[in-house]
Amino acid sequence: MISRFAPRSHFPLQRINIGARPPCNLRFLSVSPTSKPPGPNRFLRVTRTAAKYTAFTCFSAVLGLSVLIGGVFIHDAFTYSDKHVDRVPVSPLALHPERGGPKNLPIASVLVGDEDDGALVAGQDKPRLVIVGGGWGAVGVLQTIHPGDYHVTIVSPDTFTTFTPLLPSAAVGTVSVRSLIESLRKIIARLHGQLINGRAVDIVMSDRLLEVETVCATGEHRNIYLPYDKLVIAVGSVSSTHGVPGLEHCFQLKTVGDAQAIRRRILDNFESASLPSTSEEERKRLLSFVVCGGGPTGVETAAEIFDLCQEDIIKYFPKLLRKDVSIHVIQSREHILNTYSEAISKYAEDKFQRDDVELVTSARVREVHPDQVVYTTRDPDTGKVIEHTIPTNFVLWSTGISMNPFTSRVSSLLPNQVHKKAIEVDAHLRVKGAPLGDVYAIGDCATIETSIVSHLLELVEEADRNRDGKIDFEEWEIMVKRIKKQIPMAATHLEKACNSRVRSLFDLYDSDSDNALNLNELAVLLQEIGNKITALPATAQVASQQGKYLGHKLHLLATKRDVLLANGLPSATDEAVAGAFNYRHLGSLAYIGNAAVFDFGRLSFMGGLAAMYAWRSIYWSEQVSMRTRALLMIDWVVRGVWGRDLSRL
Repeated sequence: MISRFAPRSHFPLQRINIGARPPCNLRFLSVSPTSKPPGPNRFLRVTRTAAKYTAFTCFSAVLGLSVLIGGVFIHDAFTYSDKHVDRVPVSPLALHPERGGPKNLPIASVLVGDEDDGALVAGQDKPRLVIVGGGWGAVGVLQTIHPGDYHVTIVSPDTFTTFTPLLPSAAVGTVSVRSLIESLRKIIARLHGQLINGRAVDIVMSDRLLEVETVCATGEHRNIYLPYDKLVIAVGSVSSTHGVPGLEHCFQLKTVGDAQAIRRRILDNFESASLPSTSEEERKRLLSFVVCGGGPTGVETAAEIFDLCQEDIIKYFPKLLRKDVSIHVIQSREHILNTYSEAISKYAEDKFQRDDVELVTSARVREVHPDQVVYTTRDPDTGKVIEHTIPTNFVLWSTGISMNPFTSRVSSLLPNQVHKKAIEVDAHLRVKGAPLGDVYAIGDCATIETSIVSHLLELVEEADRNRDGKIDFEEWEIMVKRIKKQIPMAATHLEKACNSRVRSLFDLYDSDSDNALNLNELAVLLQEIGNKITALPATAQVASQQGKYLGHKLHLLATKRDVLLANGLPSATDEAVAGAFNYRHLGSLAYIGNAAVFDFGRLSFMGGLAAMYAWRSIYWSEQVSMRTRALLMIDWVVRGVWGRDLSRL
């Protein structure tokens, strides 16, 4: 028996080899304190860490979503509150306006909402700014002008502004029309302005009165005069008819109402074609879609109809209908998207060819019937005109622009307004012939003058320093600087190779080689430069830039009005506060059916889904408000998950 008092050294601890199997009698012995326990497997460690992070991420997402939903419900609960309006201040002149003007109409010098919430009582101390229209140009002005600069009033037949580039998508149900519109009253609320739901029909420039036609709830038309200090015309345009008969059987795509009518017709055609009683010939006519015009609107509409057939019609309608669908694009030029680069036009044409979309180029529509379209082409060998017909029950007309009735009326009242499609304005967007600084025009309804020769005497008067009636090269350089400043669109034709270009132009038109240009030589030179200037396209990008430029300039005129008057300058002197309008082309883009093309001048980009999502991103960022951005994103998600809405409303 071993004594418990024996020395410790008599019982040495046995060292255990961890890598070897321990003896049976040592299986339950403790390991020395310096040894480490067996570690867990590396895969298990990674799995446990990933599980922890995944659980944490899911918990955070659920918590964040719960907080968001809870916040929405809490905010919604607070919107249900009782608000009482007692003793609203209203001016008697707003309810019973005085009459006057050439037609002895009521003059709305005070509006009903002018005194609400104490906001600028009738605008008595502010100039009256009246904006006619509610499109891209008008919204551009409203977004850049500052509250308190003017007493602002919008005159528009619609109570909302529309994101027009996505109307082809709305026409087939890819997005909802509600996602493309924003209330003008919400936009103008920032400026404490007013909206008159009516249509401008006439103008009295001598008295600064705008005649507005309003429609009462009973359907009665009532005209009133709206006084203004500054008037901005941004009424847009209408489609050009080109003298083609039968256009009453065509659809256009400029408004929300047009998109809704197109959607109804397309779905009606498919529903009628699916009936057992419909003959094969009638079914093919119903499913024949003709687009007249190969510009962005026509191309995008054709692409959207193709997408509708490929992604939704083939799933929920008899497949025979998809087989009988035919889409035709009739273009008067040699290529579609002819304002884009040649590579983009070729890419779009190849895409349509793969999709069996028929492109009819170098053709002219002769007439449109309820059941067919008649167009002509010219035989390349004999030059003989050949007539063709396409049976159809759907025709979209999208070929150029023309003046609407109000624009035509304004143009007829002014001298030197010879343009047939729009009102001519100077580089400061002032309507030519109207009182200086009173009337502006922007957007599709306006075109900036490109004639330089009309400013010949003015340019010579400024540049001719020695008063000899001729312009030497040094004076020509002064004139070039003045032309660039007065008409920025001419700068591209004067800046090539810098001084060498300016010198070559001077030498080219110096016919008598006397190192000077006389008036006749100058007139020919300026006429040639003016002929090379291309008018700005009628696009949303141009209208938006013009609106923002004009809004900024009107703000400067309002803030510097006292300084200008103190220096003896009229408050309408645009040149004193801002330079001429200079358009910056940011690129053109178009959707061509699950693909998109981009034209940035020297750089072109085209492709499939990646380009399509880039196209969506650009349009999403250009929305007027966060509300429309949210709705648009929801529409795209709904279309991707559940498809388009095929119901008829």
